Amino acid sequence: MIYVYYSYLSEENHESLLKNDLPKFPLHYQEKIKRYRRWEDAQLSLLGRVLLFKGIEEIYNYNAYDKVMQHTKYNKPYFEDNSIRFNISHSGEIVVCVFGSEHEVGIDIEMISDIKIEDFRFQMTKTEWDNITFSKNKQRAFFDYWTQKEAVIKAHGSGLTIPLESFEILDNTTTINDEKFSLKKIEIDKKYKCYISLKENISEISIKKYNINPII
Repeated sequence: MIYVYYSYLSEENHESLLKNDLPKFPLHYQEKIKRYRRWEDAQLSLLGRVLLFKGIEEIYNYNAYDKVMQHTKYNKPYFEDNSIRFNISHSGEIVVCVFGSEHEVGIDIEMISDIKIEDFRFQMTKTEWDNITFSKNKQRAFFDYWTQKEAVIKAHGSGLTIPLESFEILDNTTTINDEKFSLKKIEIDKKYKCYISLKENISEISIKKYNINPII
């Protein structure tokens, strides 16, 4: 089973996160959050971890705050005992977190915006770009591909060392260096595109919205 937790930013409840949740994390992380000038940036970072740790507590019934988090040489975070695989993404006003106990996983969410998609043509294969060009809604088609590619890169774990144009998305699958990745769209908000990617076929997915509790 793969679990996806997500939440919207909330200025009203930001102080609740700082008071109730931030102190549970290591001091160096607390200091990092406090250095942000904008509350939105602080909450985007903090909320991703809150979703992950709340999710682990609810699903696996143990305290994840005692776990040691490390980073690979490509800056992908992981738990030292490697018992839970996870990935976090955010865009606009939404933060998403995917986790599970069996396979490396990646997630990406992008708010559909009015950008010049031609500037990103070199990131797509010819077939992908043709599909975007001939789509009825080029903007949405572009963000479909972009989000899928980013999710695959995160599942692969090698970061920007894998050029986006070096692999092609076809029927929600792709291959990098003989490793097959599957993809699945996550429906959260019509203004966003969101996909998860695994090195195995994706089976059941549980999606949950997390609401920040205000200070009492």
